[in-house]
Amino acid sequence: MSKKLNFEHTKIACYAAGFTQAVVCGFLPLLFVTFNQMYLIPLTLITLLVAVNFIVQFGMDFAALFFVDKVSYRGVVVAAHILISIGLLLLGTLVPVAENTYMAIFLATLLFSAGGGLLEVMTSPIMEGCPSKNKAAAMSLLHSMFGFGSVAVVILTNILLVVFGKENWHLIAIVWAVVPLLNAILFSFVPINKIVSSEERTPIFQLFKGKSFLIFLLIMACSGASEIGMSQWASAFAETSLGVSKTMGDILGPCIFALMMALSRIFYAKIADRINLIKYIMLCGCLTVLCYVLTALLPFKIMALLMCGFCGFAVGIMWPGTLSLAAKVYPAGGATMFGVLALAGDLGCTTGPSIVGFVASMFGGELRTGLLFATVFPLILVIGACLLIRRGKRHPAKYF
Repeated sequence: MSKKLNFEHTKIACYAAGFTQAVVCGFLPLLFVTFNQMYLIPLTLITLLVAVNFIVQFGMDFAALFFVDKVSYRGVVVAAHILISIGLLLLGTLVPVAENTYMAIFLATLLFSAGGGLLEVMTSPIMEGCPSKNKAAAMSLLHSMFGFGSVAVVILTNILLVVFGKENWHLIAIVWAVVPLLNAILFSFVPINKIVSSEERTPIFQLFKGKSFLIFLLIMACSGASEIGMSQWASAFAETSLGVSKTMGDILGPCIFALMMALSRIFYAKIADRINLIKYIMLCGCLTVLCYVLTALLPFKIMALLMCGFCGFAVGIMWPGTLSLAAKVYPAGGATMFGVLALAGDLGCTTGPSIVGFVASMFGGELRTGLLFATVFPLILVIGACLLIRRGKRHPAKYF
């Protein structure tokens, strides 16, 4: 079977992994109300699962730094998918019959979150190792799958809840568990190139000595903060601005944001060979600043919501584009480098929405004020891009 598969199939497996990551991040929150109503689990314990999901993924990102370039890429990425599948299967089979329902949900969350953390580290270097005329475009397409997957998870899960009934939510978890299981089988046979051998890989402490790498870390953190700072509050913003229901808020807020973000990455993939990536990232940073400001200050609610959605388009290229640039500047960084960059991005994903919420609470729950303050993240990103452009002019062959 392996003789019949080529790197195009490897790319397909990576795209499916991006979709799987969307299931890991987006499926469980859609069941929170169901868990509360069916099993009488307090919302405080239910929302704790979001923190558990992130902490476990963050922990696996960190742990992977110490072994990911020393072991088989194939073994790690297959194991990641199996962990996700087992976690979702436990969610669908153990939770309905467990005496302690919350602990069963907690265990399932630990497993699929651990797999999600490994997947986040592995997918980008595997895609980078695929032969391609334009690797930045391929990386952008890869990350677009998370956006399309996020939209699909919300829409399909809500449709299945109607078809099966909320009391049969566990069947949906089993359905979603099939996706990572099938992709684990595909990853078992597709060709996979390591970016660099263990002997040739640049040690991580050596990377931290480079000023450009520190700037990349800063840009990744600001990318995560800019993206999640808006997307996580998009639903609440839609509800408070337009007075719509929670379900409609999820569609008008996060779904539109995720769709626009995915379209942005598809758009870049189409024009990648005709533009300068770092300058494009800087332009998108400026657009993100504008989106944050207009979302916060526009008096017309529907226009403010549109700006919230368009922000998804503006931030779309930041994360995958930064990974591609770092891989070009540090070609011997290996998967460990991608892991460190992912950690920086995840740190921003935590910091951004937390600061939005904190500032909003200081001003009487005024979400617009929190979003206005968060403009600092894309501003810092633009400054970081400018610094990289300056360094690129000194070393054009190595940089851009």
